[in-house]
Amino acid sequence: MLIQTTVNGEPVERDVEPRRRLVDFIREDLGLVGANIGCGHGVCGACTVLFDGQTVKSCVMFAVQADGHELTTIEGVSPPEGLNDIQAAFKRNFSIQCGFCAPGLVLAVEQLLDRYEDPSDEEIAFGLLGNVCRCSGYINIFKAVRELAAERTKVTS
Repeated sequence: MLIQTTVNGEPVERDVEPRRRLVDFIREDLGLVGANIGCGHGVCGACTVLFDGQTVKSCVMFAVQADGHELTTIEGVSPPEGLNDIQAAFKRNFSIQCGFCAPGLVLAVEQLLDRYEDPSDEEIAFGLLGNVCRCSGYINIFKAVRELAAERTKVTS
């Protein structure tokens, strides 16, 4: 089936099998390997991408569902050289250990901070829901999000 989508701002047109998972399309067909395959059931969040600006679990979606939509992967929010502000805040706060969950968490935080300028702990927890980090305990992830929200608020003030 022919699909036309936009991935990280670039138009993409490909023939895909109707039952091909979106995560496999992104990783294997497009060579964008930032979205990880974890649980394969939409529970862990390692495969998170932005679908028209909203986080989705790409392991439980079909590639054909992306037809006519815009996808953003971790590669699309990461500058070619260095880190984006979320990744830098995670690094400063030692928020990530093994890094397997990091792409999904970065995209979840991107959406969270688009929604809430100064999120409460409850809003942060809700925004990270569905992204499992088995290493960190989340304390430093919350710390990084709070710091980043404060920095972004200063910039817009």
